[in-house]
Amino acid sequence: MQFRQKAVSFFAIPLLRLQTILFFSVLTYLLNCRLRSIKCLIFRLSQTLSHVRNLHWIVVEDGNATSNPVERLLQRSSIPYVYIATITAPGMPKRGWTHRNLALQYIRENYRSDFDALLYFADDDNSYDVRLFDNYIRKVKRLGIWPVGSDIICRSEKLKKALSGLVGGAWVESPKVGSNGKVVGWDVMYAPRREFATDMAGFAIHLRELFRVKNATFSQECAKTAGLGPESCFLTQFGFKKHDAEPFGYNDFPKDILVWHTKTKKSTGSGPTRGFIIE
Repeated sequence: MQFRQKAVSFFAIPLLRLQTILFFSVLTYLLNCRLRSIKCLIFRLSQTLSHVRNLHWIVVEDGNATSNPVERLLQRSSIPYVYIATITAPGMPKRGWTHRNLALQYIRENYRSDFDALLYFADDDNSYDVRLFDNYIRKVKRLGIWPVGSDIICRSEKLKKALSGLVGGAWVESPKVGSNGKVVGWDVMYAPRREFATDMAGFAIHLRELFRVKNATFSQECAKTAGLGPESCFLTQFGFKKHDAEPFGYNDFPKDILVWHTKTKKSTGSGPTRGFIIE
């Protein structure tokens, strides 16, 4: 796998920090969306991430090269970031597997195994409560798990079926937690018997684990067992069982959901731009 293009911000992170670093990996799809839609999503996301301390933003473009307008947005955000690009590798699903592998490669090539940091895989059109980062992610020791919600809870039943790819068709997906505080199963609609029936937005993993099992990726072997989902295939490569996961949010009151899948749809706007840059 090659780095197609790489742009690192001027806010470089030293290898030793007093507080845990969060790596926030996000995938953008310029090939499938208008540039103005991507800019809106990255801008919105940057407003949330600007409130999160010690965060390093890894932005992976789905394409042969990065985009100058997105680059400018990232620079203005003042958030430490790296912006890289790749296309889907042959034989891999077109669902961000190759791009998440590039983020894993970047971390393993640029950081040490004793670096105190967490990796969280994100999507540019999800919505994140700022409490997610300090209340959940930053407290993860090895592997953390939490609920994920979907905005289809607010929509009609007909549209709910049309958007069933969001969170497996459920309003909420969450771990089932026993009286001992261990994960014993999954409250999900899709393939609940998977070892890790969680969503990509529903877990974070410590960097120590990435270096302990250096060949753990979203591999072609995972693609052959796509029915298990990329999340479960990836996490089981570390030897994790569901009872090893640290659940968050299950005993909170009120039981707030801190990450939501939202849906970007094609704009029907028209008319003059009056000289403003929208692409």
